[in-house]
Amino acid sequence: MKSKEQNLKSWFKSGSPWVWMTASGVSIAVIMTIGLLSVIAVRGLGHFWPADVVQASYQVPGEAPRLLAGEQVQVEEVPRARLAAAGLPVDVNGGEFMTRELLKVGNREVYGADFSWIVAEWLSDLQTPENLLVMERREWGNFYGYLVSVKESGQVVAEGDAAWPELQARIERVGELHQQLVRLEKKDIGRINAGLERIRLESRGLELKGQLDAAAQADLDAQRAQWDAEYKVLEAELIELNGQFNRDSVVVRTADGREQEISLGKVVRAYQPNAMGTLEKLGFYFAKIWEFLSDDPREANTEGGIFPAIFGTVMMTLIMAVIVTPFGVLAAIYLREYASQGPLTRIIRIAVNNLAGVPAIVYGVFGLGFFVYVLGGSLDRLFFPESAPAPTFGTPGLLWASLTLAILAVPVVIVATEEGLARIPRALREGSLALGATKAETLWKVVLPMASPAMMTGLILAVARAAGEVAPLMLVGVVKLAPSLPVDGNYPYLHLDQKIMHLGFHIYDVGFQSPNVEAARPLVYATALLLVLVIALLNLSAVFIRNHLREKYKALDH
Repeated sequence: MKSKEQNLKSWFKSGSPWVWMTASGVSIAVIMTIGLLSVIAVRGLGHFWPADVVQASYQVPGEAPRLLAGEQVQVEEVPRARLAAAGLPVDVNGGEFMTRELLKVGNREVYGADFSWIVAEWLSDLQTPENLLVMERREWGNFYGYLVSVKESGQVVAEGDAAWPELQARIERVGELHQQLVRLEKKDIGRINAGLERIRLESRGLELKGQLDAAAQADLDAQRAQWDAEYKVLEAELIELNGQFNRDSVVVRTADGREQEISLGKVVRAYQPNAMGTLEKLGFYFAKIWEFLSDDPREANTEGGIFPAIFGTVMMTLIMAVIVTPFGVLAAIYLREYASQGPLTRIIRIAVNNLAGVPAIVYGVFGLGFFVYVLGGSLDRLFFPESAPAPTFGTPGLLWASLTLAILAVPVVIVATEEGLARIPRALREGSLALGATKAETLWKVVLPMASPAMMTGLILAVARAAGEVAPLMLVGVVKLAPSLPVDGNYPYLHLDQKIMHLGFHIYDVGFQSPNVEAARPLVYATALLLVLVIALLNLSAVFIRNHLREKYKALDH
């Protein structure tokens, strides 16, 4: 017995239990993280798979049967008493539970909603007809039904078996026309609008300075006439494209026999999931994922892609990193290398550490009050008086969002850089000074290169915190839907005053502000997964640079 107690005591003294405990804690954390990401990935990425569409007869007791068609989204067991309380004619003397299914029936203009809860026990004659059609539309959501005919300028050009290939060809044509229209409206006409706006501002600026004489006015009028002439050419092209875009239409029939005509200009794609093989579904799946990553959102952000949100998130994070790194490093250098290590310096360090724990929304209020109203308003009065009363920088935008995140993240960079500077041996500094280098040269050529991995560590932590923040960004520049990207071909090319979209705010908006919650739910998971991947990619890039610097200066460290 004594021997066992001694062995147990020696085992505890050896530290092995604590090793196992910490290893278990790390393992649990890793498993929970992987599990969470797996749930997000399955629920998010599964949304893009072309699920089979079922058709069935649905008969509520006491009512006439009706045909339904749609995708099965969710199945759950519900107490009979709950269904009876909802007003459904349920026999409460039956079993305790009944099965309830959420069916995506689409056809919003017909049924009034995209989703419908049905009782599975009241379904009968379930089928998956191969000719059952799904049409994704630019508005009004999906349509589920059957193809009747294809029309051109109101005249039937194909019906029956010939209608499907004709429909695919015309949808492809409409897709090409849509790309031309978007390019014409956003790029060409956008360039003309930007040129006309510059002329207006220049005219107003000359007027405020009292320099708008006849010669200047004539020159501005000539420039304006040139832009107007170019616009008339593009306007004629736009009218012609719109006529071709809305030329074709399709006649379709719902499962319960209602026919309607839909313009192909409103259709993104049409497919028959029940007739698709595995390879066809895989091709469709990856095409949908690419659309999600590269396209603009539509239908109140519940359909289409999220490219503007990806671009805004990455752009804002990069600008934040460019701003926060020099300020954080300079502050750390002063505190560690130049400031006398007295009570005042200790108070400053305490303040920096406390700033790292301030709630993010406080930084948002500070950014709105100081950056937007005070600094931005001052810039408008000094440099953009011709834009008044419309603000240029005195309104939330990309620059102020990036600066707010930089203020939020700068304590992390300061602390990490200070720790890196403290690890540099004093002998290296003294050796450099003994060889005749100045303190500035020692700092620039010896100390900072060796501390650069610590700086990158601070930047990694700053990116990890700032890229996922939402609360402050709602106040200083992030919006639900931005009409254009902050980078384009119009001078000054990078528009720091422009509002942007952000993946974190997109998740909040789609998940909690969407008018169609059921349609938005899968996109919340998909966007959350994408945000994690974007942050991971930014961090991995910084980790790669840090490891490269660490290997480069390892010899000096020893």
